[in-house]
Amino acid sequence: MSDKLKVAVLYDVWEEEQPAVEPEPEKPKRRSKKRRKKKKEKHDREEIFEALQKLGYEPFYQVLDGRMQSLSALPKCGADLVFNLIESYGGDDTKEMNVAAYMDLVGMPYTGSGPHGHFLAQDKAIAKKMFAFYGIQTPYFATSYRGKLDHAHDIKFPLIVKPVWEDGSIGIGADAVVGSVKELMERIEYIQDEFDSPALIEEYIEGREIYGGILGSYENTEALPLIELDLSKLPKGTPKIASLDVKFEKDTEAYKLTKSAPVEGMDDATIEKVQHVALAAYRAVKLRDYGRIDMRLTEKGEVYVIEANPNPWLASTQEFAMAAKKSGRTYTQLIGEIVDMALARYGMGARAEVAG
Repeated sequence: MSDKLKVAVLYDVWEEEQPAVEPEPEKPKRRSKKRRKKKKEKHDREEIFEALQKLGYEPFYQVLDGRMQSLSALPKCGADLVFNLIESYGGDDTKEMNVAAYMDLVGMPYTGSGPHGHFLAQDKAIAKKMFAFYGIQTPYFATSYRGKLDHAHDIKFPLIVKPVWEDGSIGIGADAVVGSVKELMERIEYIQDEFDSPALIEEYIEGREIYGGILGSYENTEALPLIELDLSKLPKGTPKIASLDVKFEKDTEAYKLTKSAPVEGMDDATIEKVQHVALAAYRAVKLRDYGRIDMRLTEKGEVYVIEANPNPWLASTQEFAMAAKKSGRTYTQLIGEIVDMALARYGMGARAEVAG
């Protein structure tokens, strides 16, 4: 029998057949990030699987499809550690924290943030309140749902309106930026009807779109080199935002005109300032192992935290792996560090050195 550590690469699918339950017609189905992945691309789970093999582990795939059978099979899968790539449960992005909580309940060690971090980061309004409590600058905002104003700063146009609970740019298009009360009301109605979600209404901050990757947990954290999504080539009049088409729709002009790359033309003092803000935001919402903080840097040098992303996309071509590569790490080394941090947290010790 193999004495290698068994690592389950846990991911979710929602396209599969769902339980025979009549949907509630008044509640629209949430749209998972999974919808946007292209069939020809290599999945991050495949790259992680290969990296785990190189590191001397025994990886295998474990899937959650939104049905009880797959959930109850998880504790019985024989994994020593779960590499958690869950982004939704049954297509509902808001339930990814529940999967982490379930693994806590059944005593399964896993990588990435716990349910607390997922909850604080996913509810954008709560995350922004956490940032404000810790003195981290974030755009003024309000939240509204079905005619009720839940929270409101003294905000001013232009504004960007998006779902409170969704991530991965879901619900964010060019028309998410509004400049009048009429446009604001129309956008709030769209968010509520399309996603059955409160609308987050925040001041639109003009500036550079900067991503700060963080490795580590609690006080033992490292800020990776900054990555910038260059929005400068978008057509005149198009809001400079990381909309759904910019991030994922490869056939659109917006996608073709934008790209992410390590930041250029930024002085050391500003880099240090932005990384400091990213670290503070990461800790404020209790993320661990790895995460990404999305920020805006204005011409005046002000840093605004837009949101925090627990367990960001780990494909080798995406921003987090890009930042790790810029720091001098190979993709395999990055995956190994994430595993090491999880093993240490559960008192399981570090991995064995890779042969050769």
